Amino acid sequence: MSVTPINASIITIGDELLIGQTIDTNSAFIAQELNKIGVWVRRRVAVGDVYEDIWKALDEEGAVSEIVLITGGLGPTADDITKPLLCAYFNGTLVVNEEVKAHVKNLFENVYRRPGALLERNLKQAEVPDVCTVLHNARGTAPGMWFSKQQEKHKTFYISLPGVPHEMKGLITNQVIPRLKDEFSMPAIIHKTAFTAGQGESMLAEMLVDFEASLPESVKLAYLPNYGMVKLRLTGRGNTKEEVDAVITPVFDRLLKEVKDFLVTDTDEGLEIVIGKLLKEKGLTLGTAESCTGGYIAQLITSVPGSSAYYKGSVVSYANEVKTGVLGVLPETLQADGAVSEETVTQMVQGAIRTLGVDYAIATSGIMGPDGGSPEKPVGTVWIAVGNNKETRSIKLNLRFDRQRNISLAAVNALNFLRKFILTNS
Repeated sequence: MSVTPINASIITIGDELLIGQTIDTNSAFIAQELNKIGVWVRRRVAVGDVYEDIWKALDEEGAVSEIVLITGGLGPTADDITKPLLCAYFNGTLVVNEEVKAHVKNLFENVYRRPGALLERNLKQAEVPDVCTVLHNARGTAPGMWFSKQQEKHKTFYISLPGVPHEMKGLITNQVIPRLKDEFSMPAIIHKTAFTAGQGESMLAEMLVDFEASLPESVKLAYLPNYGMVKLRLTGRGNTKEEVDAVITPVFDRLLKEVKDFLVTDTDEGLEIVIGKLLKEKGLTLGTAESCTGGYIAQLITSVPGSSAYYKGSVVSYANEVKTGVLGVLPETLQADGAVSEETVTQMVQGAIRTLGVDYAIATSGIMGPDGGSPEKPVGTVWIAVGNNKETRSIKLNLRFDRQRNISLAAVNALNFLRKFILTNS
């Protein structure tokens, strides 16, 4: 299956990205949207607010990609240098775009309702290079800009977008993607993902040596480990969706059989979604009693739209008096066994089922660090229990990472433990 790829590069601009003050979520969104239409993101580059570095990035990425997407540096302040730089790069002149000017005025007068706050620097957002196509930014004042440049081997489209995620997403969805579809005859890319838990990346790779060696040339396998889970993503490329699907589907079916003992789901979705579907399908409800995870499991579950259909609530029993007063953990259990113990989490589950009136419950208690451990119960000791009104099961984890990663790993293990329990107890 011979396919000519359409390559894209993403350039994010801003010192705040390089020093870690702002997390770059823009690149992930842009890459996902490009991938949906068959564009392959070849490189992602972050540069600071340095004129020479931005210019160099435009040269280097334009040489290897047909599409260069740029975010950031389009604001009204002195450190926003992207627009004048692009004007110079494409030998243009800044001119006032009357449509953008009218849009900025309308935003301040009728949307923001702050007509007196409109400054001259806000109106300068209407200045754009005369060599670009202006992309209407319905969500903000800085317009997107579309340029083109003939390279040695191909034409490159440079697309500059504001760095504000909400504004960037609107422009990508409503302006950029439709225009790219008009400009290119897109190849087809299909991803299929198997979500596994309970086995590490290295062991999975060892299991799949022969499978990987047998893959067709147009299909690649990627390992995506994260917090106790490994996603196995097959990517197929071809000229049409039908052509790719005919090749990748039987290969994916073989992959599912290879990893069946560790398979959580055959779609790219989190455990919180998988559990939600299980509960909704069976008409059952869930509650949580969290100590060491501090409500993080509840946050994961309620991040799923529609989770109110099966999730009733949580008791964050961080203090022992909440464990005893709300969940009914026996004081003598805490005295004899401690808060971080199998006996305590078992009673927390039973108490959550009674207090919240649910069919299933998860409980967690542990020592996440960096302090609080002892020789008997070192940092990273976590007890997890899951159960219904007939049975409670528990597991002990010995984690070894920093506090946040320990919390994340405990939550993932708790959700997967619950998934297995539901499958065998419903």
